[in-house]
Amino acid sequence: MRALLLAGAVLAPAPAIAQAMDHSMHMPGVVMPARPAAKPARKPAAKRKPTRPAPARRKPPATPTAPDPHAGHDMSAMQPGTAADPHAGHAMPGMTMRPPATDPHAGHDMSGMTMPDPQADDMATGATGTDLPPGNRPAPAPARDHLADRFWGAQAMAAARDNALRREHGGMTFAMGLADLAEVQLRKGRDGYRWEGQGWIGGDIHRLWLKSEGEGEFGSAVGHAEVQALYSRALDPYWNLQAGIRHDIRPHPSRTYATVGIEGLAPGWFEVGGALFLSTKGELLGRIEGYYDQRITNYVTLQPRIEANLSAQDVAATGTGAGLSTMEAAVRLRYEGVREFAPYIGVAWERRFGRTARFGRARGDDTGGVSFVFGVRAWF
Repeated sequence: MRALLLAGAVLAPAPAIAQAMDHSMHMPGVVMPARPAAKPARKPAAKRKPTRPAPARRKPPATPTAPDPHAGHDMSAMQPGTAADPHAGHAMPGMTMRPPATDPHAGHDMSGMTMPDPQADDMATGATGTDLPPGNRPAPAPARDHLADRFWGAQAMAAARDNALRREHGGMTFAMGLADLAEVQLRKGRDGYRWEGQGWIGGDIHRLWLKSEGEGEFGSAVGHAEVQALYSRALDPYWNLQAGIRHDIRPHPSRTYATVGIEGLAPGWFEVGGALFLSTKGELLGRIEGYYDQRITNYVTLQPRIEANLSAQDVAATGTGAGLSTMEAAVRLRYEGVREFAPYIGVAWERRFGRTARFGRARGDDTGGVSFVFGVRAWF
């Protein structure tokens, strides 16, 4: 019995001690306000005469004290001057914490990788813009799903696309007309004139050519005039093979020739051409010509030009002798303020050779000479 009383005496004050426990015992570094000193006990009052007791006063209702937000928190790890986490130790049931974002490269070994610095590379090499090395990324695959195929059919639209591709990349039809020479010749004796022009229609491979040239003297009939109709086939980007018909209107009697020739751009930007002419009488003629445009300024061009005519036999009816029959060399300076219409001046030299010169003297013609020329070169 005695032992039970001792145990009860020991356990009885425990709740009171726990309730009166100072928080500062568990909050190192936190200074709690001192408790107010206890009021001194009143001295026993002297005996007084009994009086009428005063009416008891009602105490105002106790104001509820706000609970300490840190009650029950363990702040043993806090250092003096460290702000406390207001949410430490709070239980927040019902709240879902978002997991931290994961690093996509977490766990990858990148110890041997060196990250390029584009600015440092450009500053070191001085490369910018198109000087930078090209990439090796493959081109995207062409689209295969065409909406028009659903309505018109894949086969019909494939043929239409092929035609459009050819038309946009060389399959179109073009045309051009060029008056290469249209000039007046001032020479000793009678002044004359000369023309030489050509035009074509077609594409890059197949073309139809029309050519014409001639000359004469003022006050008399045309001395020489011819026209050609030729089919042209491109052999490569620089040379064309031509074949067709040539007809000489003058001199009389007129002649018609089967024609085959070649013309194009020789190395050095020389425009050259050569042709053979076989007449209905079995007469074989040939012609070689070429010129070069030397640009002096953006508007001034100097053009040396040479042309030679040959014959395999004498043709007395037309005054043509065998061998080298005629030759002309000229230099023309033109002004291309407007390239479609360019006036020019120049000097031309021409001469007849061999039996052709004899036929000319027999008719009373000159065998050659120098003339001053001026005219215009136009194209459209």
